[in-house]
Amino acid sequence: MEEQHAIEVTDLVISYQNLKKTSIKKSLLHFKRRTIDRFVAVKGISFYVRQGEILGIIGKNGSGKSTTLNALAGIFSPDSGTIDLKGHSISLLSIGVGFQGEMTGRENIILSGMLLGFSEEQVHAKEQDIIDFAELGDFIDKPVRTYSSGMYSKLAFSITAILETDIMLIDEVLSVGDQKFKKKSYNKMKSLISNKDRTVVIVSHSIDTLKQLCDTVMWMHEGQIKKIGEPGPVLDEYVKFMEKS
Repeated sequence: MEEQHAIEVTDLVISYQNLKKTSIKKSLLHFKRRTIDRFVAVKGISFYVRQGEILGIIGKNGSGKSTTLNALAGIFSPDSGTIDLKGHSISLLSIGVGFQGEMTGRENIILSGMLLGFSEEQVHAKEQDIIDFAELGDFIDKPVRTYSSGMYSKLAFSITAILETDIMLIDEVLSVGDQKFKKKSYNKMKSLISNKDRTVVIVSHSIDTLKQLCDTVMWMHEGQIKKIGEPGPVLDEYVKFMEKS
């Protein structure tokens, strides 16, 4: 049987423009001779994720993990290289992404769902399930700018968890909110990613989480793939490397 890939990444390069602190006057005076300083966060990486596979990405801060995840989600555009999602729907669970502060939680549910590619009718059909899971009470009809970080996290998690997509991207938020909600969200996430038709990419620093949940682990270091393979050997080597550095 031919192996099916849900994600194919080829020669991916992503860079940022470095903004150095300087006065407006100095910037204007030196504008013509100023050169653009760029930081290359992802340096020509290639990998694939099989249909139904759970890929974990680990690496120290600044290794390019979240940049890669955001590129898969379509938030960052590559400088060069390609990302092929094979026509699958995709969602990113990352705290701090996507909400409009002046809109209510209920309005943000509709907006987020439509941005994920669902019709307004499809989102409305799941709206009450999202509200019930988030446990925000009357705050669901208040502007998101009035939310605490925990409330914000609960709503973000609930939208992604209830509006199920073919590919789920998860950035360090497997458990959010108070202790009761953490347990509920973790169990919900385990249920979602155990679906053999769903492809998942998890960015995390947690060795235990990646060992328990992932089929494959990709270790990134300074914008490149240092190793990719079975979770045990890759994570053991990563831990030894970090202990020495």
